[in-house]
Amino acid sequence: MISIDGESLTIDQIIGVARNNEIVKIDEGAKIKIIESRNSVLSLVDGGETVYGINTGFGSLAKSTIAKDISEKLQTNLIKSHSCGVGRRLSEEDVRAAMIIRINNLAKGFSGIRLETINTLVEMLNKKVHPIIPEKGSVGASGDLAPLSHMVLVMIGGGEAIYNGKIMPGAVALKKARIKPIKLSYKEGLALTNGTGIMTAIGTLAIFDSEKLLETSEVAAALSLESLRGRSEAFDSRIHTLRNQEGQIISAEKIRRLVKNSKLINSNKQKVQDSYSLRCIPQVHGAVRDTINYVKQILNKEINAVTDNPLIIDGTALSGGNFHGEPIAFAMDFLGIALAELGDISERRIAKLVDKDHNDELPAFLIERNGLNSGFMIPQYTAASLVSENKILAHPASVDSIPTSANQEDHVSMGTIAARKAKEILANVRCILAIELFTASQAAYLRGADRLGEGTKKAYDVIRKHISPLNEDRILSIDINKMIYLIKKGSFLSLK
Repeated sequence: MISIDGESLTIDQIIGVARNNEIVKIDEGAKIKIIESRNSVLSLVDGGETVYGINTGFGSLAKSTIAKDISEKLQTNLIKSHSCGVGRRLSEEDVRAAMIIRINNLAKGFSGIRLETINTLVEMLNKKVHPIIPEKGSVGASGDLAPLSHMVLVMIGGGEAIYNGKIMPGAVALKKARIKPIKLSYKEGLALTNGTGIMTAIGTLAIFDSEKLLETSEVAAALSLESLRGRSEAFDSRIHTLRNQEGQIISAEKIRRLVKNSKLINSNKQKVQDSYSLRCIPQVHGAVRDTINYVKQILNKEINAVTDNPLIIDGTALSGGNFHGEPIAFAMDFLGIALAELGDISERRIAKLVDKDHNDELPAFLIERNGLNSGFMIPQYTAASLVSENKILAHPASVDSIPTSANQEDHVSMGTIAARKAKEILANVRCILAIELFTASQAAYLRGADRLGEGTKKAYDVIRKHISPLNEDRILSIDINKMIYLIKKGSFLSLK
């Protein structure tokens, strides 16, 4: 069970909740802070003070004062009016991640929300009532208003949800799970929706998967390096120490360990140096590693942050802009760019492997009787297509802004778009690396797999348990999909 205190939630814990359905509870200390914050809101209401979002309209309607007797209806109207997302629904793991992050943000005790309201969200998470949330409609400032409103819609007995694998009305899902719908009170609609929960959730899952994908990419790169009879000196620790870039030093070390005792490395005595896609693996992969570490730092802070507005601090409601997704927008754009480069250099290695003029005496397209057989010709096309798609997706979303709410909200982050794009790039790069591993294993087969290094031989053996060498043409998408599955399963993460 994960205890939520608003301060110490980790990325690994979010993964446990999102993918493994781990149970959560509110920490006892956090409960006290939540209740104190709620009492402050009630004091403000009873004192007749005009406070944004409690007894005023929203956005450019903030000048409209709402009478006390209808202030609670204001919160329900907010959820209904803001539930206007479009597009495909977010995955259940994205939704679960958003729910746990929102619970944690609110548990810090600066949002003025009732404990029972947070407990409703906890109960939905633990009983696997997953709101249907359309993926599009957020500009990433004033928080993820539209998508989070769809989450809250189910809490009040509206919208749709998935329960026991079936889509049904939210009220029906709550009833089946024996959860009582809530009636929103002062500030609660705003507190639940005015934050970066969706972009942070998508980003958290993406960064977790990116770390694993980077490790897999170095296995693929090492297997390609050996299959192309590459040179070892480019990975000499003395070279990388002189540059002193941490990610680069680590990547070079990982490649050295993977190819240890290889009989293929340096076996072409005529070769003086390799092309950049081999020689510069540490520099490129290392830069990706450093980027991932930076993005991870940003996300670790955001999942334990207060991101709604106004905030209840020392009994006073302070209106600010913590809902603005710029930190996440920049980080997700940067992650997308880095991942795109990981796919880019991988495709270049694939291209070398299949090109008889650059693959060091291997047959064209890695197949005997080529002409009759096309071999690995078209997998490289697929990789090239994905790389080109990533070039478009990697254009930063955060450089754009468009005014909303009658120019009251006149600069926005597009952070949720950036997060969705990074997730898409990640999926494409996973496919590219699957093709590289598949292609490099064929090249290693033709060279003699018994000559591989200690780590790469283990990788080769993993592949061969599921995919046989190619001796004549067959439907390769089947093999590529098997390789994608192996990557997702983490089959190449414990080889070194």
